Amino acid sequence: MKLNYRIVIFALAIVFGIVFSVPSLLQTEGGKKITLGLDLQGGLHMLLGVKTDEAIKSRIKSIAASVKHYADRNDILIDGLTFDENSVRFEVLDSDEVKSFHTFLSKVEGAKVTNNGSVITVSFTPKEVVKIKKLAIDQAIETIRNRLDQFGLSEPIVARQGKEKILVELAGIKTPQEEQRARELISRAAKLELMAVDEDRNARVYNMSEADAAAYGDVILPDAKNPQIKYLVHEIPILDGSMLTGANVGFDKNNRPVIDFKLNSEGADIFGDFTGKNVGKRLAIVLDGKVFSAPNINERIGGGAGQISGNYTVVEAKDLAIALRSGALLAPIYMLEKRSVGPSLGADSIKASMVALIGGFVLVIAFMVLYYRMAGVIANIALIANLLLLLAVMSLFGATLTLPGMAGIVLTVGMAVDANVIITERIRELIYEGKSMHKAIEDGYSNAMTAILDANITTLIASVVLYVYGTGAIKGFAITMSIGILASMLTAILGTHGIYQMLESKMAKNKDYRFWFGIKG
Repeated sequence: MKLNYRIVIFALAIVFGIVFSVPSLLQTEGGKKITLGLDLQGGLHMLLGVKTDEAIKSRIKSIAASVKHYADRNDILIDGLTFDENSVRFEVLDSDEVKSFHTFLSKVEGAKVTNNGSVITVSFTPKEVVKIKKLAIDQAIETIRNRLDQFGLSEPIVARQGKEKILVELAGIKTPQEEQRARELISRAAKLELMAVDEDRNARVYNMSEADAAAYGDVILPDAKNPQIKYLVHEIPILDGSMLTGANVGFDKNNRPVIDFKLNSEGADIFGDFTGKNVGKRLAIVLDGKVFSAPNINERIGGGAGQISGNYTVVEAKDLAIALRSGALLAPIYMLEKRSVGPSLGADSIKASMVALIGGFVLVIAFMVLYYRMAGVIANIALIANLLLLLAVMSLFGATLTLPGMAGIVLTVGMAVDANVIITERIRELIYEGKSMHKAIEDGYSNAMTAILDANITTLIASVVLYVYGTGAIKGFAITMSIGILASMLTAILGTHGIYQMLESKMAKNKDYRFWFGIKG
């Protein structure tokens, strides 16, 4: 009996498969488990739309804020700074500074800068408008995915559908409370803005209309805790959430949850400059159009750190911090379609899939034993090891199993045994030619290798392409196929070769070819 590295690696692979797959199959408390997808355990299906026009307005507003900060920092006098959905407009009072503003604004990607004397207008090129709208959808997909990952859901499906729609599938959402929390986390814009309170006119805010406020370049915003309280703030923010680098839950001196946030270096500079020049005035911390606090500025605040306080529960504060960390949505989203998928479909699907998997598995095993005898038994050992490895890898990475994924496992069973059929047939051909047992085994593997590698590599490439360009269930199918192919390469080629080498001396002594390979000697 010859023991070599092949049989050692094969044995270790089987142990690995048992250790990581059994807890998942038995659903024990310890270890990671394979999560069932929406089609198998039920959950929430949503189709979302994106208001891409709002992304243009948001970018325009950011440019207006940059113009104001550039003018303040460089002591340049400007007048009539206004913006609408498509452009920013202002007048430079010192005509010698017009060129300076042109140079500054030309660095804004996709900006179209024109001037009529000392009046400068900034808008976006048509190409940039298309790009911003596309970016808004891509960013919404990424932001929603990040939020759901931090929310704790396993493998949520978030994918583009059509040109301006987003598909979201959340497996395991069962209660109305979980559904409501997930929907709020997805739809929350999480748009943070630091805005200056108009101290000269704020006392008259309750006697103003929106049109009156707009005439002063202001907007009226409600208090987040008490909507009856209103603030008059300058419409152009000091800075926004695009300069946010972190947000975490903390507690104030009364042990109430708050959100501590930090700004990047640019935001910290703007924040420091503004607070230094506005000591004694108030700065409103605005989130999604509501004022959460408006503290007095007592001194210049450096370091780029701030705090959002409110009447939060710990869970609400945590969800808000997640939304801020994952980034504000460039454009609002809205619900186009929502439906709950019941788990009864999953139970029926699992039952049908398990019948197919077990039935196919038993038939393959029976055929291999009846047709190839001992070689069939060896192939079946490799097949069982392949399934254990597949389940172990999926459990180890906490993968989500969908109905197409189960189809991938069934297909993997057939592909895994196919390699052993090719190898066994090559060995049988060499035995018919009168080769010795050792020669037949070694040349059989050598001759079969090209065909096996070609078949598996081309299938693996197809699986990778399906994963890269597919969505949802297609990705699940591709993942199980890819893992199954790699596992079969290990078990069907390395593992069975090691077993044959281990039994080679015994096979040479007992030349009962019908017993070993199902052929007459």
